[in-house]
Amino acid sequence: MIGGGPAGLRAAQLAAAAGLRVAVFDAMPSVGRKLLVAGKGGLNLTHGEPLETFAGRYRGPDQPPEFWQQVLADFTPADLCKWAVGLGVETFQAANGRIYPWSLKAAPLLRRWVQHLRDGGVRFAMKHRWVSLEPGRPHRLGFANGAFVEARAVLLALGGGSWPQTGSDGAWTAVLTDLDVRCHPLTPANCGWEHPWPPAVLEAAEGKPLKNLHVSADGTKVVGELMLTRYGLEGGAIYQLGHLLREMPQPELVIDFKPAHSEPQLLAKLQSVRRDFLTAARSAWKLGDAAHAILARRSWPDAVSLAHEAKHCRIPLTGPRPLAEAISSAGGVCWSELDSHLMLTRLPGVFVAGEMIDWEAPTGGYLIHGCLATATRAARAAIGWL
Repeated sequence: MIGGGPAGLRAAQLAAAAGLRVAVFDAMPSVGRKLLVAGKGGLNLTHGEPLETFAGRYRGPDQPPEFWQQVLADFTPADLCKWAVGLGVETFQAANGRIYPWSLKAAPLLRRWVQHLRDGGVRFAMKHRWVSLEPGRPHRLGFANGAFVEARAVLLALGGGSWPQTGSDGAWTAVLTDLDVRCHPLTPANCGWEHPWPPAVLEAAEGKPLKNLHVSADGTKVVGELMLTRYGLEGGAIYQLGHLLREMPQPELVIDFKPAHSEPQLLAKLQSVRRDFLTAARSAWKLGDAAHAILARRSWPDAVSLAHEAKHCRIPLTGPRPLAEAISSAGGVCWSELDSHLMLTRLPGVFVAGEMIDWEAPTGGYLIHGCLATATRAARAAIGWL
C-alpha cells in the first residue's frame, strides 16, 4: 500500500485479514495525518441517508454510471459503523443524518486502527516517498530515500492535492503520467470562493455566519450556510455548488436570505415604512450581521427593490481559493484508465483507491466514506487478482 491515509489503511486491513504479507509505505513520519486534521471538525465518518441519495452525492467526468451504487452497496454506512465498532469505536447519528464517533475525535480511532494493523502483521515504512514504479512480475517500486521494494500487487492511495502539509500533495501525478496513465489536473473542491468585499462589509461582518439560506448557481439550488471571510465566502452551501461554479464562465452565487418568506410577505413587514428601508428591514426581517452588511452595500430607493435583493442577491465570484487550502480536490486518475475493480488497465496488478481517482463529493461524511468504500473494492480485487 502506497499511502497511509484512510484508503491505504482500510486496504491494508483487508489484505492482512486475507492472510497476505502487507506493507504500508508513506512519505510522512506517521500515518493518518489528514484524517487527524479532519477530526478537528468532529470526524464526520459517513451519513445515514438512503443509499440512492447517498450515491448521488458523488460526481466526476466519465464516471461509470452505476459505480457508486455498487461500491456503496458493498460497503454501506451500516458496514462502516460496524467496522468502527470492530476497532472499539462506537458511533452515533446526529439529527442532520451525519454519523460521528462518540468521542468526536480522530486520534482514538487512528490509534486503535494502527495497533490492529500491527497486531495483524502489517509492516509500516515511514519517510518513504514513492517516486517510481517498474511494472513486472513482481513490480519494483522506488522511493526518494533510495530504497526499493518488490511487490506482487500494489495499491496506490496517496490522496489528492489538498492540505499538502499532511502529505497529500499530488506529486504522484508525475509518476503515473510517466507511465502513460492519464490524469486530469487536480483542482480545489470543497473550498472557499473569492469576492472583493468593500471595507465597510468586512468591518461589519468578517467571520460572521449567514444561516438558513437558499443558495443557487447556474440554476441549481441548495440549502445551507455560508461564512463571510476577508477573501469571499466559505461554507457548506458553496461547497455543494463548487463543481457548477468551476464550469461557469462568470461564476456567481444567488442568495435568498429569507427563503421562508415571499417578496410580498417581506414587503408586508415594511408596509408602514417610508424611508431608511434597510434599517427597518434588519429588525422586521431579523437579518443577521452578515446579511445586513451585504444588503447595505448600496442604498435602496424603495422597499420593493430591497425585498427583491433579499430574495435574489447576486454575488459575482472571481475564483476558488488555492488548492492547498481546499478540504478536498477534484481531478486525478481518469476513470477510463481503470477497470471496474479499480485496477489500472495499463498496469495489471496495480490498483488505485481514494481521492487519487477523479471523483468529488461534498462534505457531510461522503469524502471519508468514499475513500473507505473504494479501498474496500480495490483491496478485495487485489486479493482476488493474487
